Amino acid sequence: MTAEQFASSDPHARLAVAALRLVFGGAYARCFGIRLWDGTHVSGSGDEHFVLLVNSPGALRTAFMPPLELSAGRAFGAGLLDVEGDLECAVDALLASSASLRGRDLVRLAALLRRLPKVRPPHLREARLRGRTHSRARDRAAIGFHYNQPIEFYRSFLDREMVYSCAYFDDGVETLEDAQNAKLEHTLRKLRLRPGQRLLDIGCGWGALVIRAAQFGTYALGITLSRPQYEEARRRIAAAGVSAFATVELCDYRELRGERFDKIVSVGMFEHVGRSRFAQYFAAAYEALNPGGLFLNHAIAERAGERQAFRFVGRFIFPDGELVTLSEGLNAAERAGFEVRDVENLREHYARTLRAWLANLECNRAAAVAAAGEASYRLWRLYMAGSAQGFSVGRMGVYQSLLARPHDDGRVELPPTRRDLYDSTPSC
Repeated sequence: MTAEQFASSDPHARLAVAALRLVFGGAYARCFGIRLWDGTHVSGSGDEHFVLLVNSPGALRTAFMPPLELSAGRAFGAGLLDVEGDLECAVDALLASSASLRGRDLVRLAALLRRLPKVRPPHLREARLRGRTHSRARDRAAIGFHYNQPIEFYRSFLDREMVYSCAYFDDGVETLEDAQNAKLEHTLRKLRLRPGQRLLDIGCGWGALVIRAAQFGTYALGITLSRPQYEEARRRIAAAGVSAFATVELCDYRELRGERFDKIVSVGMFEHVGRSRFAQYFAAAYEALNPGGLFLNHAIAERAGERQAFRFVGRFIFPDGELVTLSEGLNAAERAGFEVRDVENLREHYARTLRAWLANLECNRAAAVAAAGEASYRLWRLYMAGSAQGFSVGRMGVYQSLLARPHDDGRVELPPTRRDLYDSTPSC
């Protein structure tokens, strides 16, 4: 049993503890401790993986009123709540406990919360987009909301090459730097690129994959909707000395102007397309791909029935982002004419990637805050921890789907086995 030792006579402290007992039920203060604004401390009855900090008498009223996903995220971003220690474990504990709240306990919790003071959280950067969802103008605004943070903010947690997607922790790979290099190599191997071929990268970020492909003698075009990414990618291409083989354009996938490519890749962009635009997205890729060519679509997918439980991401991190199941995405690809040739789920790799990003962000907190502000640091810390939890438990997966546009006679330019993917010979 856990006994509370109250540090003051503040009645709100007792109400807050009672509310937390209801929220966490049998898991209350087992693997975590609690510290309140008045100095009250509750020690965990087992090994403490984290300490939940309640920094204001009204923090829980703000955090646990519906909708929980938005309210808890807003309270955390505003600093009303905080976590010392394992934030991913804290997210896991909160999601598990809140999902088990039912009937009478919900009524009791609401009554307790109403007895706590109201708090007006400080203004946070929230997405309030206008216009038709997934129109070109609104997509640019949505991409801008997420990716147009100062580049110094991204540098605070990414690897040196600025690869902002799931890394690949191959055998013997331990560091984030090496894992991202392994992911670029693994991706290019799957595409079976050869010198002289033309590659299109839809959603190219800061250009790491375009640069790597160009270094093998492939002609690579990257497209992005983010002007800061476009400018930085062009700078990095010039610095790498591959301007003769690589270029980046500020361009929507719906604006490809009839160009043709031998291979196409899209890493971490499909989540921004939206269900209503799947047919247009895959049709554009199919039209841009030469017969016999390959398209690697690397995308996050949700588990059937989830419907994006961690909804605060859409308000504070990725506006208009939309996750679907793997089968829904592949069905849309097949309807466009693609043949599915290979699918790999890298969800454990993404959990590990996010933990590395989170560790970097926390280690470089001062630089992150100087670049983007305290609230952005806090919200992205929560986003990374929550996403790591989602991939760890299987609520989300990240799939590399290798799609082919067959020749008229059915031929696809692939070897008969997958053995070449694991050959020690450099790809391309």
